[in-house]
Amino acid sequence: MIEQITLRDLGVIARATLPMGPGFTAITGETGAGKTMVVTGLGLLMGARSDAGAVRAGADQAAVEGVWIVPERGAVAERVADAGGEVEPIGGGRGELYLGRTVTSEGRSRASVGGRTAPAGVLADLAEQLVVVHGQSDQLRLRSSAAQRDALDRFGGEEIAAPLAAYRAAYEHERAVSAELSDLTARREERAREAAQLRSDLDELEQLDPQPGEDVDLAARAERLAHAEDLRLAATQAHAALSQDDDTPDVVGLLADARRALERAAANDSTLQAHAATLEDLGYRAADLATELSGYLADLDESGPHELAAVEERRAALGALVRAHGTLDAALALRTEGALRLADLDDDGDRVERLRAESDDAQKRLD
Repeated sequence: MIEQITLRDLGVIARATLPMGPGFTAITGETGAGKTMVVTGLGLLMGARSDAGAVRAGADQAAVEGVWIVPERGAVAERVADAGGEVEPIGGGRGELYLGRTVTSEGRSRASVGGRTAPAGVLADLAEQLVVVHGQSDQLRLRSSAAQRDALDRFGGEEIAAPLAAYRAAYEHERAVSAELSDLTARREERAREAAQLRSDLDELEQLDPQPGEDVDLAARAERLAHAEDLRLAATQAHAALSQDDDTPDVVGLLADARRALERAAANDSTLQAHAATLEDLGYRAADLATELSGYLADLDESGPHELAAVEERRAALGALVRAHGTLDAALALRTEGALRLADLDDDGDRVERLRAESDDAQKRLD
């Protein structure tokens, strides 16, 4: 329902607002009063071709704005949303739809739908749902095949509701199958290239077999190997201070001497017995630490320049993988997701045959 139309600088009309609303509205006036301009303005809101001659003399542009009360949901609201506009809810399942059109004195035109700029073609699409124009010798809406089908379907009533719903479902299914088949056929070469690339990437991943977090671990390993001599010297000095094979004083020996001294005097003072126990624990911990340092030194002795070279080579291989896929995690994800995608792409041939058979069957049901 048309709620209101506002015209500015259109023909003989400088500015006019026509409140309409429900019921019958008659626009009367003498010849030259602007009745035709109202119909012209309505035509612009219906997506009609713009004409610079309709702009009022001396004005830069003409403007027409209209407000329609429409269902909050439905074909009109969906078309408005597709164009990026909005239907403003007003309650009761209804909403206000704002349409606008401007025409400059140079003939340029701009349309707006639901508050957003849109092509004039969107106005034409909406006009089929919003306006019916009756002339002396024609009924413009019935020129639309969609309107003709809708009128015929409404005339059939409830008797054809179930068959109509079934046909529409079959038609939508046939369209979906045909669209998928067309897409697969048109993009066959593109999908084949994607499959070849995926196959190459998956082969590389299988050969390299990267592990989660491996790049971080290798970086730490390379840092350690690059400073192996400094690490060896520090660990050797610490081990020598903790434990010696000869009679040179060391931490383990000094702790043992201190413990024994306290144990000898503990008979006269129980407090010393507790300190002696602490020294015994420290001695065990120092001995354990010395053993761990020995193992650390043995590991350093086994690693050498050859291991550093192997680590750097592995890091270079993983680095190439990261550059190709963004991150190591993305490459690992591809190993799982890529396999599924490749299976889908490799099924294209059989899938096309299945879709062709399904499309033929859908066409037969429609016929």
